[in-house]
Amino acid sequence: MSNNKVLTAEMQSKLTPDKVVNTLKQGNEAFARNNLAINNSIERVRDAMDGQYPEAVILSCIDSRVPVEDIFQCGIGDIFVIRIAGNIVNPDILGSMEYACKVSGAKLVVVMGHGHCGAIKSAVNNVELGNITGLLSKIKPAVDAVKVNFKGDTTSSNEEFLDEVCRTNVELMVNQIRKDSLILKDMEVKSEIEIVGAMYDMETGEVEFFEKV
Repeated sequence: MSNNKVLTAEMQSKLTPDKVVNTLKQGNEAFARNNLAINNSIERVRDAMDGQYPEAVILSCIDSRVPVEDIFQCGIGDIFVIRIAGNIVNPDILGSMEYACKVSGAKLVVVMGHGHCGAIKSAVNNVELGNITGLLSKIKPAVDAVKVNFKGDTTSSNEEFLDEVCRTNVELMVNQIRKDSLILKDMEVKSEIEIVGAMYDMETGEVEFFEKV
């Protein structure tokens, strides 16, 4: 959670993945209660000029209604944020995560989905349009997996179905990170980082962190 001090190398070195999760939870609780306290002053900008030591890297959807730094009450220098429709994973994103953790020392990787996600809805609707088609193909495995056992309407008009697809998509992306990044998997095995999934609720402003698997 943001305060008046930019994270330093010494401060980052004392962090653990669990401490970072708790910090993000505290920041989100403040956000959900409308207790906003981000302090991004020009002094903070200048303090961060000579180096960055963020505590986490968060992969989120591009949705304009999901302002990641605000949701966790984080300021300049606190977190890396990667945004792409449907919070999907590809080699460039994996490289960015590896940089965030292996090079810059972040202790936590979070894949965060959200309700009412347009990318999820488009994948369910089999939208085909330019480069969007290829992006949505990465979400299709989640759609297919949920359809196998889902009881009820499996169209984009069913919010319960969409929510389940979104959650499954997050879980699949977490697994893909471990599968396709030997660097991050090795760091997690050594307890240097944790890789976790999460869901943002637009109605409450709350973030639910998934159980570790």
